[in-house]
Amino acid sequence: MNPWKRKEVIGDATLYLGDCLEILPHLGEVDAVVTDPPYGVSLSGKRGHYRNKPNANRGMGYASYQDTPENFDATVVPAVSAALKKAQTGLVFMASRSLHKLPPPVDIGGIFLPNGCGLGKWGFQSFMFAALYGADPYLSAGKGCRPNGKSGVYGNDANAVDHPCAKPIRAMEWAIERATLSGAVALDPFMGSGTTGVACANLGRKFIGIELEPKYFNIACERIAAAYAQGRLFA
Repeated sequence: MNPWKRKEVIGDATLYLGDCLEILPHLGEVDAVVTDPPYGVSLSGKRGHYRNKPNANRGMGYASYQDTPENFDATVVPAVSAALKKAQTGLVFMASRSLHKLPPPVDIGGIFLPNGCGLGKWGFQSFMFAALYGADPYLSAGKGCRPNGKSGVYGNDANAVDHPCAKPIRAMEWAIERATLSGAVALDPFMGSGTTGVACANLGRKFIGIELEPKYFNIACERIAAAYAQGRLFA
């Protein structure tokens, strides 16, 4: 019996609904793991509660997951570890306070956001940290050196997605482009609303995504299908 509850194939994307810890052992090797998993920081939503605006929309936590340090240790760490064993390279976005719990990376990169991307113990967080694993795909292919980070100044289109912590599409496009070469297969065991899959569709990569929550899975299917339809339109 298959460990997934549903499987959808959309273009070069294969999407699984179910528990990534149960599904990962049934998957083959991939070129890269590119993911933005829960950070274990008790996420309450992506929109801030602004002073003197008590009715401001703060968003909600994950629908099928409690973002506690205990769940991070029990779910995210073993899932990321299992996924990385199937890949030659990896780029895992992570909060600074949880980074040390992941498998040791070979380097740390990320995206600098001068306007901040959340509130931390020392004020506004200005970095989207990314743990980097394996061999640089560009160096391995003799394509020279590239930066391990970038400066990102752009509108947060992720706020339009019905998910508490969706990444802006340009952030995930940078991650896919940096961690893979054209035609590669990228795996995201914490697919969420499908931004990694949209980035793969936009950049000519194949995608495998796993998501536990049916609501987010449906959103991912719609967004990835729309990305492929848009690509065919311009083609």
